[in-house]
Amino acid sequence: MFGSARGSVRDVVFVDGVRTPFGKAKGVYAETRADDLIVRVIRELLRRNPSLPPERVDEVAIAATTQIGDQGLTIGRIAGVLAGLPESVPGYAVDRMCAGAVTAVTTTASSIAVGAYDVAVAGGVEHMGRHPMGEGADLNPRFVAERLVDPSALVMGSTAENVHDRYPAITRARADAYALASQEKVAKAYANGQIQPDLVPMAARHADSGWELVTADEPPRPATTLAGLAGLRTPFRPHGRVTAGNSAGINDGATGCLLAAAEVAAELGLPAKMTLVGYGFAGVAPEVMGVGPIPSTEKALARTGLTIDDIGLFELNEAFAVQVLAFLDHFGIADDDPRVNRYGGAIALGHPLASSGVRLMTQLARQFAEHPEVRYGMTAMCVGLGMGATTVWENPHHDAATTATS
Repeated sequence: MFGSARGSVRDVVFVDGVRTPFGKAKGVYAETRADDLIVRVIRELLRRNPSLPPERVDEVAIAATTQIGDQGLTIGRIAGVLAGLPESVPGYAVDRMCAGAVTAVTTTASSIAVGAYDVAVAGGVEHMGRHPMGEGADLNPRFVAERLVDPSALVMGSTAENVHDRYPAITRARADAYALASQEKVAKAYANGQIQPDLVPMAARHADSGWELVTADEPPRPATTLAGLAGLRTPFRPHGRVTAGNSAGINDGATGCLLAAAEVAAELGLPAKMTLVGYGFAGVAPEVMGVGPIPSTEKALARTGLTIDDIGLFELNEAFAVQVLAFLDHFGIADDDPRVNRYGGAIALGHPLASSGVRLMTQLARQFAEHPEVRYGMTAMCVGLGMGATTVWENPHHDAATTATS
């Protein structure tokens, strides 16, 4: 019987989250194994939380979109063993494309809520330089032959162009302006030391030059200008609107977090940086996968009894500027609303597919600590093949702030 009584549900807290600095495909991690990236993350989570006995970890769930080579073979189990967790700690792999790490979090959190686990490690890794999206896949030809999906659904940049078609008010100029703001916010967050505390330095090998210690994200382009963005080509459609400048790149990196039942975290002296309120996943037409976060957010809000006005901080994955702007337009939020992506987003930082969801959560957790006046926050992202993923979190610092001012 799960929990203290049949039917009981426990609160689940986000204890801690870290990530490697993200790299460009064929960049700083070109000669680094994918499994070594996620192993480094798990070891850092344990190092940062010494009051957690490793044997108290009940599960390791690690996501990868392309589960092949050094990010295949049930990578959750492989990574747990390599990270030094006791052999009694099981692990598994997750795949929901871009929302892999989100799914690792929601699945293990649900198991914690019903009492099957007390503590879990959840995260994701993607080495897109070594394993391009779709490598080794054998898509059933009926997908296209029977017109189950539009052929453009299989090219993520083309789906972004399709979203532009659906939302004509989202012009290329507007997408470029949003992209520039993302670059500027990342540069400001780095200058303020808001991103670095949750980065784990990663040793990267290079055959020609030896080893280096990677301590910062490789993709950001702080010298970006609107004029420079306007001059970029549109590779997915002649005279299109989607460019390398207003899209996330092709990246390598790993993320991970510790989740625990609230009472177990208290027992072990672990911090509670966020409390899970609820989540939602939804499907949409694959050829406009960028609109996926709209119905997933509506579902998450409906099931938690909240409205969009209750959300004080948003972490939205910037796979493409247009899909973030479509979300903002739908919910009546301004492009430059200060609640949205305060540290910038994937257009600047990068988007190593299955790992990105926990980056959003880690950044939200740090913002919660900075903003005790905010009670609820949200992470949301679009997902390849036509899905959206949304998680809603509560700020545990909020009650203290309210009490102090009352």
